[in-house]
Amino acid sequence: MSAFAARLVAWHAAHGRHDLPWQRTRDPYAIWISEIMLQQTQVATVIPYYRRFLERFPNVATLAAAPLDAVLAQWSGLGYYSRARNLHRAAQSIVRDHGARFPRDRDAVQGLPGVGRSTAAAICVFAFGDRHAILDGNVKRVLARHFGIAGYPGEAQVESALWKMAESLLPRKGIRAYTQALMDLGAGVCTRHRPKCEACPVAEACVAYARGLVAALPAPRPRKTLPHRTTVMPVLEHAGKVFLERRPPAGIWGGLWCFPELAHSADVIAECARRYGVRIARVIPLETVEHGFTHFRLTIVPWRVQLARASLRAAEEGTAWFSVEEARAAAVPAPVRRILLDLEGR
Repeated sequence: MSAFAARLVAWHAAHGRHDLPWQRTRDPYAIWISEIMLQQTQVATVIPYYRRFLERFPNVATLAAAPLDAVLAQWSGLGYYSRARNLHRAAQSIVRDHGARFPRDRDAVQGLPGVGRSTAAAICVFAFGDRHAILDGNVKRVLARHFGIAGYPGEAQVESALWKMAESLLPRKGIRAYTQALMDLGAGVCTRHRPKCEACPVAEACVAYARGLVAALPAPRPRKTLPHRTTVMPVLEHAGKVFLERRPPAGIWGGLWCFPELAHSADVIAECARRYGVRIARVIPLETVEHGFTHFRLTIVPWRVQLARASLRAAEEGTAWFSVEEARAAAVPAPVRRILLDLEGR
């Protein structure tokens, strides 16, 4: 075992995380769920979702057999909903192509929807003890700093160099402990902002630390100004129920339930009357919601539209009336959930 790996493993034994719920199992299904949830989401946020998800879908067969709506409802609030849709598709693939047994081979795991090279490696390391390198965002940062690898890690040439370094460092034994140690170091010590270099077990050999480059490495993504969109969401309400429409499968919030959308310049009363043929008793502004996506920022201007009578019927497929409580329990995106909370508090 290299000095780098040995120091990491010794540090992890004393200071690492040992009580995360997915660390108590070797079930590849449960580990897969955790790894997908941990993509772009912090551990503290994931833990309650992970527990609820496994209670509802304890194995790949129950997940594959569930309606997509039920899967999205369990995922609601966690964001990046394509992850949930890919989990559902992958579960159906495992049942169909692998007899409901989670695949044992890394290439087969990587072939599942939503599973990339690093995620497949992590699943096989923790479930089966296979010797594979991982390269998630935290690990990229650790390696870029420790070995002084310049450039943005998202660039192909830089990422290739990081993969080669990650593979060269793999110990022959103790792969689970080493991999978890590397993850924990990136998550808790070698952090993006305010890294704790004085607590790092490998700081003595760190190129960035020695040269005063910790803040500069890894190089950030080239800056790009995010476009901004504004949309109006009428919250059509009657007799304690609100009207929701299911989003198309493709695009943002695909397959989730949302309030209708109107152009920012639209006259809410006139447009609702025209589109839905309703009689409106009162329109009340609700709190504006700001929401960020990876590729743009969205401002939502919600209006509480109280109908004079229940003239609007959810006759079309993909539309329905929900009580506020039912809507909060349904597969709705986080901004819609915030609007529902605002509505409930009035």
